[in-house]
Amino acid sequence: MENDNRNYIAFAIVAFVLFFAYTSYSYFFIEPIARQAAAAKAKAAQTEQLVTTNAAAVHLSRPQALARSPRIVVDTPSLTGSISLVGARVDDLFLKNYHVDVAKSSPLVELLSPAGVKDAYYAESGWLGANLPGLPTDQTLWSVSSGQTLSPGHPVVLSYVDPNGLTFSRRLDVDAAAMFTITDTVANSTAAPVTLTPYVSVKRIGLPEGLGKSNIVHEGAIGVLGVDAQQLKLATYKDWKKKTEEDWQSKGGWLGITDKYWMTAFIPDQSARVDAKIRIAPGVDPSGDIYEAAYLTAARQIAPGSQITEVSHLFAGAKTVPVLKGYAKDLHIPRFDDAVDWGILSFLTKPTFLLLDFFYQQVGNFGIAILMLTVVIRLITFPLANKGFEMGVKMKKIQPELKELQARHKEDPAAQQKEMMALYAREKVNPVTGCLPVLFQIPVFYSLTKLFTVTIEMYHAPFFGWIHDLSAKDPTTIMNLFGLIPWNPSDPALPALVLAVTGFLHVGIWPLLYGFSMWLSQAMSPPTGIDPTQQMLFKVMPLLFTFILAQYAVGLLIYWTWSSLITIVQQYLMMRRFKVDNPIDDFLGRFSGKREATG
Repeated sequence: MENDNRNYIAFAIVAFVLFFAYTSYSYFFIEPIARQAAAAKAKAAQTEQLVTTNAAAVHLSRPQALARSPRIVVDTPSLTGSISLVGARVDDLFLKNYHVDVAKSSPLVELLSPAGVKDAYYAESGWLGANLPGLPTDQTLWSVSSGQTLSPGHPVVLSYVDPNGLTFSRRLDVDAAAMFTITDTVANSTAAPVTLTPYVSVKRIGLPEGLGKSNIVHEGAIGVLGVDAQQLKLATYKDWKKKTEEDWQSKGGWLGITDKYWMTAFIPDQSARVDAKIRIAPGVDPSGDIYEAAYLTAARQIAPGSQITEVSHLFAGAKTVPVLKGYAKDLHIPRFDDAVDWGILSFLTKPTFLLLDFFYQQVGNFGIAILMLTVVIRLITFPLANKGFEMGVKMKKIQPELKELQARHKEDPAAQQKEMMALYAREKVNPVTGCLPVLFQIPVFYSLTKLFTVTIEMYHAPFFGWIHDLSAKDPTTIMNLFGLIPWNPSDPALPALVLAVTGFLHVGIWPLLYGFSMWLSQAMSPPTGIDPTQQMLFKVMPLLFTFILAQYAVGLLIYWTWSSLITIVQQYLMMRRFKVDNPIDDFLGRFSGKREATG
């Protein structure tokens, strides 16, 4: 029984270590390099000139690509950019409230970019019709009927008349956040009925460096479709590559392409029948393949002398949870807040975020909100954790008796086991209960890792002191003596292998604080048994977790450090209650004794 108990505890610990290590892999070798490469690309994008990628084709700079078409300016509190009159594409958007890095002088985050530039990314919509030449295409030049700047409360109306007598009108509205309303009207002035099918499409030509390589956050196609429009459809870029085309039938729903923090997605009328698909096609553009998420709605017949209207919505912006939930409510969009990758434990991640955001609304600082969230989580889990700590203290209290009987029955394992079981029964001790706090931390760690990784609310959110971005790892590092040595071990110009090594060795002040708190909590816990391997495993855990957690968002480190301090207080009070020696009292006693001796 004792061996089984020790095995249970060892299994829990090893499982926790492996879980940490597995989820940390992309942080060690992929995420840091990908983030640095993406940041370097974004900073250079503002001044990028012609880029030749093969003998047959070249990329245009952004100004050159924009100059190929007359444009309508987009100006909202959240977005800035323009819409191309050629094709009536939404293809030039920057996010006003988000910068590439913490510095406000850094470039704005680029969301959409026009055809012709490297890694073009845009949204378009229109009409399809069999045997109807002259319909507007992505090369059609639209005229401006009214409006010059698209902004909240100031729509723009575009028009086009085809050679056969069909008049197309497109009204564009935009709100203060990230939602465009596209109202298409087609008037038939011919002598015969015509049938047209509305379509929408989000296209990404090639993939920016580092995109789609995360093992933690979903990036790629996303939508909610199905007969009841409740099925979340996901396809990473890797999956997209393997299965070049996938189709779904749906009533309502939505579909688009998502990055970690931003998304571009079309939303049809929720009563409309939708034929949706994602597909990939070899591209003539030097960026690479064309990734497309598109859908058709039901064909519409237009009688002579009449007209029809089709309304769709285009979301193009940051995936802030309150905004997504607001659109879900106002426009009846199903599961729109699931555009955020909550993960397989969404039943934990979602309410945890909502609670964190509630605290933020009260105090105005996400760092303080994290401390408040920690206290609430510890209160919720207090009965379970307290039972584990109580059992741990009881185990520590009986250690002298346990060692004595183990020594007394060293040559008789059966008698040793019998005596140990009697001791456990007499003292009401169950060693397995002591590992409950460790087991509980696994789902908590997963949900919090997701929360700090995928929610844009953490992006560039400051705390105090040197912490200016809770979604990034602690910017200080022991590798340059916390800034005393003029060297940046995270310099994107360093070779990839060097970045991987320096990324793993990047240990800042908060990771060190966490490692110390974990060591102290460990010192206050009972021995795991007589197995030297288990003893060694426990001893190296604080050092191991210091390096592992150093690669995570510093917000997560703040949570775990504060949680460890609460654990230490809880352990200390429990040990005082059961009159068990603890390292804090031992240290204070030695310190007091030294002062008296000195005096």
